[in-house]
Amino acid sequence: MAKEFKSGFITIIGSPNVGKSTLMNLLVGQKISIVSERAQTTRNRIAGVVTRKDYQIVFLDTPGVTGAKNRLGEYMLKVAYESLNDVECVLFMLDAVKGVREMDEALIENLRGRVGSTPVVAAINKTDAATFDGIETIRERLEKEDFIKRIIPISAETGRNVDKLEETLASYLVPGPMYYPEDMVTDQPMRVITAEMIREKALRSLRQEIPHGIGVEIERIALREDGINDINAVIYCERESHKGIIIGGRGAMLKRIGSAARPEIETLFGTKVNLQLWVKVRPDWRNSANALRELGYNDD
Repeated sequence: MAKEFKSGFITIIGSPNVGKSTLMNLLVGQKISIVSERAQTTRNRIAGVVTRKDYQIVFLDTPGVTGAKNRLGEYMLKVAYESLNDVECVLFMLDAVKGVREMDEALIENLRGRVGSTPVVAAINKTDAATFDGIETIRERLEKEDFIKRIIPISAETGRNVDKLEETLASYLVPGPMYYPEDMVTDQPMRVITAEMIREKALRSLRQEIPHGIGVEIERIALREDGINDINAVIYCERESHKGIIIGGRGAMLKRIGSAARPEIETLFGTKVNLQLWVKVRPDWRNSANALRELGYNDD
């Protein structure tokens, strides 16, 4: 007799830079969530779909939880906490190298008051770069919390114990339908993923003070008869001085960002891509409700 199919939603939550997006990309087997060393790289809730023979897990990757400094930050915080509602399990991630920081303690306190009967599994990530004592110190702290049901040390970078983590998370699924087709790995439109890939390359290339002030909008995607996709994108920044830095001398920085993004976008589309980038100044867009909506951050 065939096993009963199970499914469910699992929210991945944690402080900035603990490896949430890296883990989700590994689990789904494809890059759908951008990764950088910048805090709060992820700005929206992104669904990653893992379909196996007997079950389907819909992972919800959320922005790193930290204090909000503007309207965009408030939106990101809202997205993270609203993703805790109506899920089968919460995956709480920590950084094995940095330990349990003040921001992690604040998140633990919030989880304690919000999750109710929803099980929480803690993943101590980056164990490949941490000491045994450091990992055990985190484990001892987490074991004091009754709402945390399992604690699993992993490395999303090397894949260590990720299969064990998936098996544990799958045990919390319930009998249910296949919410997405088995070949679908995300609910994000191609246009959104493309914009995020460009933003990732900008995050990795630009100065510390600029990245949080940039947003990317895809203005046009058009497939030519010869099979090449023309993509026009605008990088928005908040200051005129930042515009010059993003463009660079003789357009060198903008060319660098485009050259880095193009191969991943071509893999995403499965075609050659003609990527054209522009830079525009939009002062204080992170505090503008209209700008947030236009760039895909629905600040309702």
